[in-house]
Amino acid sequence: MQAFEATSHYFDQAARLLDLSDNVRTLLLTPEREVRVEVVIEMDSGRLGNFLGYRVQHDNSRGPFKGGLRYHPEVDDDESRALASLMTWKTAVVDIPFGGGKGGVNCDPSKLSKAELERLTRRFTEKIHDVIGPVKDIPAPDMGTDDQVMAWIMSEYSKYAGFHPAVVTGKPIELHGSIGRKEATGYGVAIVAREMLATRGRTVGGSTFAIQGFGNVGSFTARFLAKEGAKIVAVSDVHGGLRNPDGIDVEALLRYVAVNRNIVGFEGALPCSNEELLRADVDVLIPAALGGVFDKATAEAVRAKLIVEAANGPTWPEADEVFNARGIPVVPDILANAGGVIVSYFEWVQNLQHFRWPLEQIQGEQEKKQVDAFHDIHELAERKKISMRAAAFYRAIARVGRAHALAGI
Repeated sequence: MQAFEATSHYFDQAARLLDLSDNVRTLLLTPEREVRVEVVIEMDSGRLGNFLGYRVQHDNSRGPFKGGLRYHPEVDDDESRALASLMTWKTAVVDIPFGGGKGGVNCDPSKLSKAELERLTRRFTEKIHDVIGPVKDIPAPDMGTDDQVMAWIMSEYSKYAGFHPAVVTGKPIELHGSIGRKEATGYGVAIVAREMLATRGRTVGGSTFAIQGFGNVGSFTARFLAKEGAKIVAVSDVHGGLRNPDGIDVEALLRYVAVNRNIVGFEGALPCSNEELLRADVDVLIPAALGGVFDKATAEAVRAKLIVEAANGPTWPEADEVFNARGIPVVPDILANAGGVIVSYFEWVQNLQHFRWPLEQIQGEQEKKQVDAFHDIHELAERKKISMRAAAFYRAIARVGRAHALAGI
């Protein structure tokens, strides 16, 4: 199953509950625009490098398109289409005035020098500058990109449109980025995990967690959970996994990763495989890596009591059916990992106002947004006796559909 097909499956589940007509279903599923460009740069060796870049703009009925840019070998039009759709529903679930967009460049950033990455980014921006902008489409960092890439995009865009820091979010603080943006997604995942545990009479302190992925999202999630007393018993990254039934010292692991760039060899835990991590007997399992982690067989082997999706699209539909049948609650990605786009919204607002908010205000506003959204979706799921994923899509589709209707289709 392709990524966009899986997203459409979840959309259809909620669309049936809303009794949407075929015409409205097509309207809400079809992207507004899909851009594909060839990005040619000179490599450090002097040869030419040819890359494909994508930007899919899904829906802007509630505000400008918003979504990340990925630099990864698996970036293609189908993945970009699926993730752009998810961004539409994510921004609607947490009720911020954006639509959904996504894209990136098919490349392996680990094999490119910093100079090559800058040339690639500037050339890609040159190719798409006429379809992005502070009131059109606002990219942000995603897998394989960071605040430096956003700084290059802002700089290149300014050559065409002048000074507009709101063209991208996730920028360096020194170039009008927002305090709290880098850790926002992980902070939000920890908040949502806390709220979900509370509905089951549990607290973060004393609960056990396994986190697949120890990049930006996974590491900040681990840090915030550990501060609340969580026992992190297993973590993994692309290089390998670690386990310690007595709990991993997260701060020590973060210091180790800062030096060694991966978790392998950390002495505070034993090595484990990714499969062992996904089968860990824990209270909460958090996938925070790539999409498509859970298929039917993997879902049947999961022993966690609940799942909080920090990654985008980690659960295939057949796995979701297994989790529902087994009574394992899943907090869906469009709710759980929305912290990044919430604080991106705050950064955009600050840029438009030319005014900076303090960290306390940003994290306080983020927490309120995510707590309110969580309880809205949880109450809807309980009332209609549906999964939280179906409830989240239900709420998002209703808001986007209403926006179309009010504006005049």
